[in-house]
Amino acid sequence: MSRLLLLTMLVGVTALAQGGNPHVILRTQLGEIEVELDVAHAPITVENFLRYVRGWFYDGGEFHRAVTMQNQPDNAVKIEVVQAGINPARRKDGFPPIVLERTSKTGLRHLDGTLSMARWGPDTGTSDFSICIGDQPSMDFGGKRNPDGQGFAAFGHVVRGMDVAHKIQAQPVEGQKLTPPVRILGAMVVAAK
Repeated sequence: MSRLLLLTMLVGVTALAQGGNPHVILRTQLGEIEVELDVAHAPITVENFLRYVRGWFYDGGEFHRAVTMQNQPDNAVKIEVVQAGINPARRKDGFPPIVLERTSKTGLRHLDGTLSMARWGPDTGTSDFSICIGDQPSMDFGGKRNPDGQGFAAFGHVVRGMDVAHKIQAQPVEGQKLTPPVRILGAMVVAAK
């Protein structure tokens, strides 16, 4: 990530922090999920997520993955999450990957309802995010879910709509792929509280 982009993101987040933590409402086919973003502890990840929200990338997006205790037979370390991404037609218009804000630095934890940035390797997170169903300590720094031990970037939590996240997780899957995916009808910043 370029220094200029990082500086721009931090300036934007500093302005946000002065007004409180922003809330985003995700309107899905199964109901609304309202999340509060943690500007103070995960500024880079929050600003990255907000770039996608403000650019309407999640409109037409989808929850495409549901991980349960039953559908990960090859994983020694099991987790429970639902994962969402931007509108598939807009993938080519996305932003560059961001720096991984490790939980060892942010102090955040992967608890029930935590928002977390999906990634493959360190510094590869872009637009996909997950919502933890139950506490998921193996997703924190030092946890064993990802073999590199770096964990995932927690950056907010659900304040309303965990029942919707549970409904999403209970939808039919092929492996871990939701069939069909649960559409995101819209996403918008509603207020800093």
